[in-house]
Amino acid sequence: MQCNRRQFFKVCAATVGGSSLAQLGFDPADALAEVRAFKLTRATETRNTCPYCSVGCGLLMYSLGDTSKNAPAEIIHIEGDPDHPVNRGTLCPKGAGLLDFVHSESRLKYPEYRAPGSKAWQRIRWDDAFTRIAALMKADRDKHFIARNDKGQTVNRWLTTGFLAASASSNETGYLTHKVVRSLGMLAFDNQARV
Repeated sequence: MQCNRRQFFKVCAATVGGSSLAQLGFDPADALAEVRAFKLTRATETRNTCPYCSVGCGLLMYSLGDTSKNAPAEIIHIEGDPDHPVNRGTLCPKGAGLLDFVHSESRLKYPEYRAPGSKAWQRIRWDDAFTRIAALMKADRDKHFIARNDKGQTVNRWLTTGFLAASASSNETGYLTHKVVRSLGMLAFDNQARV
């Protein structure tokens, strides 16, 4: 870089002026931290896990509102959790855009059911959804369960239904899910992390 004497003195003066301002308390990092702290002072902090992929990054979600005072809580800010061992405060582009995911108009929040031959979806209660899933699983297992193969060996297989596990679950949850699914006889079992 070529610079003459006058340009050199301008750069030196700007550097000394900038460092003097920082010493007087005008540090940009501190100012930004104060703005962030002010913005989130009244918010409730909740730790969570990113739902997108199998990495399981930690999130800090900030919400405003109180359900006891007729003000529904609304998430206003999402950032990476600096104390989480997986991502240490960083987020990928999908994780950084989670606020749009949460506030999306097309996001499903309740179970819906579409009757055979119908074109319309109808909202149902969570209990009804779980009861329906359990009843359909039991009916399919009772109909298609294979206790013994052609040689008379015990195999206990259920080949007509599969299970896809969540990738953001902990190891313990994955272990329990695996045990439950295998105890039912399902062989088609996979994790979202591999899909």
